[in-house]
Amino acid sequence: MKFYSFQIVIEKETEDEGYYAYSPTLPGCFSNGKTIEADKRNIRQAIEQHVESLLQHA
Repeated sequence: MKFYSFQIVIEKETEDEGYYAYSPTLPGCFSNGKTIEADKRNIRQAIEQHVESLLQHA
């Protein structure tokens, strides 16, 4: 099993309630959530799915 480490950025939504997260090293990979904790869970899942897709299509 391989482990990867990705930087994430979490920002406060400007127009909506909640937070927006993305990974600068994975273009197109982003998530949002009502709380920072929820957004961290969501971006982790988004990164896992994004990397899995990239590996399948490599």
